[in-house]
Amino acid sequence: MNAFVAHTVYDFRSAFRNPSQLLMNYLFPIGVYLILGLIMTQINPLFAKSMVPAMILLAGMASFLLGLPGPLVEAREAGVFRSYKINGVPAFSILFIPVLTTVFHFLIACILILLTAAPLFHGELPTNWGPFALVTLLAALGYGSLGALIGVISGNSRVTVMLTQLIFLPSMLLGGLMVPLSMLPASIRGIAYILPTTHLMQAFLGAGYGEATGESFTTAIIVLAASSALSLGLAARLFSWDKQGDSRRVSPAAAIVSLAPFIVSAFFLK
Repeated sequence: MNAFVAHTVYDFRSAFRNPSQLLMNYLFPIGVYLILGLIMTQINPLFAKSMVPAMILLAGMASFLLGLPGPLVEAREAGVFRSYKINGVPAFSILFIPVLTTVFHFLIACILILLTAAPLFHGELPTNWGPFALVTLLAALGYGSLGALIGVISGNSRVTVMLTQLIFLPSMLLGGLMVPLSMLPASIRGIAYILPTTHLMQAFLGAGYGEATGESFTTAIIVLAASSALSLGLAARLFSWDKQGDSRRVSPAAAIVSLAPFIVSAFFLK
């Protein structure tokens, strides 16, 4: 237990010394938040209504999707995991500790957004704090498990960038962060529901702000929880101690199964 705590504290502190992680955990999401707060609230005053949940999800994607997988891939390529294995560090700690420490960084960024959105940009705070907090934690779980899975299945850093951008860019355009989901054509909404960000945004607006949405809070929770469980299970199953991947028990292509709850939901919610 002492070793686990020490490893967690070390990993948390190292993020402040690593320029890449500092960028993805804080500088990038907070910078984009400030820019969009200045611009979007002037172009579209309605953006102030959804700005807080949208920027929290942006911070989550930056931390967990853009920031988390890279160090996992780099450590495996450098043979760090092999040395962990020799010294008896379990695979669970290798996957769980980076996710846990990234959750802490994500929550710090969330607090900064919540404290400044109203005074700086007249952003609306949630009316129901309990469900809002629950969805925030679910976002951390969903993005964290997906980021860990990407880090496990990526063969190198270039593949990592490709996989994360396949989720990040569509989420920014179709996930309801910039444009309300209701304004998208029905055919596009079907694609949007394949993204976890869409379900999270619907849950934020429905449960946290009491707005009418196309997806019930219960449905969003079930879909997100199912995908998170699949992603975590697959990450553990597909984990490899070295870059050769000799220890993989199933093909990395099996990771596509983690999207099954989103794909199924798209048929019913579009």
